[in-house]
Amino acid sequence: MFQHLFAEMNKMLQEIARDFPSSEGEYRNELIRRYNMLHRLSDKVMDEWLAFAEQLSQFREQTELSLEPEEEMPQQEAPELAMDSFVRGQGYYKLLMYGKCIQQFQEVIRRYPDSLAGRLYLAMAYLQEGDGETAWTHLNHMLALIRESKLKAMIYNALGCIRASQERFLEASELFGLSLQHDPALPEPGVNLEVCRKKGGKLQFGEQLVSLL
Repeated sequence: MFQHLFAEMNKMLQEIARDFPSSEGEYRNELIRRYNMLHRLSDKVMDEWLAFAEQLSQFREQTELSLEPEEEMPQQEAPELAMDSFVRGQGYYKLLMYGKCIQQFQEVIRRYPDSLAGRLYLAMAYLQEGDGETAWTHLNHMLALIRESKLKAMIYNALGCIRASQERFLEASELFGLSLQHDPALPEPGVNLEVCRKKGGKLQFGEQLVSLL
């Protein structure tokens, strides 16, 4: 249900962003009306989301206070997933409100500095905001924590894309090579190496990494 809603909202926003610079007259006014509608809808969705998250938080706190010692809840593998800041940050990311998303996930990693999910959300949000260097910091931090080769390969590919976008093609090529070492079957690094060789072209960041969000 929510995926469908956000997909439609994203599609409409992309159309507005595509057409607005060259629009004129009544069509330009129509695009402005659509934007205002999306803005009101996003505010409404976020208000409801935050209200629900607050109720979840209150229930969790009340339940934990009332538990007997032998009824303790099992320890979660990733306790940061239960943080209000994490839930809010996810909501902001899905609504393309990357600045607010960053604020929430900064709180997450202050408490859980080795949170892979928190670092990934921060990296992606900073990339969306055009801050590749800060995104690099969070992705690079993740490398020391990851054991699974395929995920390491995806992170190396992402780091390579950051350097290639900065036209630091030699560094980027080395990172794409490391990506292939960890997962030779990953298709994106090979394509990106060709971009580095030509010093131009479209980089493939990696849909699999994005799909983790």
